[in-house]
Amino acid sequence: MQTSVAMTDIGRRRRINQDYVFASDEPVGNLPNLYIVADGMGGHRAGDLASSYAVEKVVEAVRRCQDARPALILQKSIRFANYQLYRMAVENEEYHGMGTTLVALSICGDEALAVNIGDSRLYEVTYGGIRQISQDHSLVAELVRKGELSPSEARNHPDKNIITRALGIQEETEMDLFPFHVERGSRYLLCSDGLSNMVEDAELCRLIQGDHALYEIGGRLILEANKNGGTDNIAVVLVEIE
Repeated sequence: MQTSVAMTDIGRRRRINQDYVFASDEPVGNLPNLYIVADGMGGHRAGDLASSYAVEKVVEAVRRCQDARPALILQKSIRFANYQLYRMAVENEEYHGMGTTLVALSICGDEALAVNIGDSRLYEVTYGGIRQISQDHSLVAELVRKGELSPSEARNHPDKNIITRALGIQEETEMDLFPFHVERGSRYLLCSDGLSNMVEDAELCRLIQGDHALYEIGGRLILEANKNGGTDNIAVVLVEIE
């Protein structure tokens, strides 16, 4: 069994919140639960529309999908959302170029499946530490994987916000799936880069490992991101395996 909390914050520099979150501990269609963070991009009001519309379409498609396998459910639903978002951008000039990142998680017993497009992240936090489960689709992340940049250099690189994949940019999208095992007591963090760019992994781990309630932890994460500059919107979904 798991419990969750979801919250967003506009941050200290932005006028519009382009992050969007969804969390359900109860079944959504044939999925036993579902958690999503999306970080929109685009011109005036296009980014917040992209993230909210994409998440709504994913949830809508999950509820309708008749497949029993979580991987197929999520893949089909995200492809459906991508096409709907892409079509909206093509048909409306003011939305041209809009898109969104998306990271999603569903847990069934002691097995879980994550899906990622872009640079919103999924972390696992245990008493042993923190690890990033998702893989960033960004220019600097690719340079790190090639050995051309160190992780510390990547963190402060001027191009760190350039992503190489997004939902809604093309008629078809490519996503990564991450199946993994979960254990009792583990906590999972889905977040936008408004949090991960502002708070080091070690500090995320320290804040999430505490004995506080999830809602209090989420508030502390947002407070820390804003204290460190709050240069972007902040999205947080926390899931605890009880």
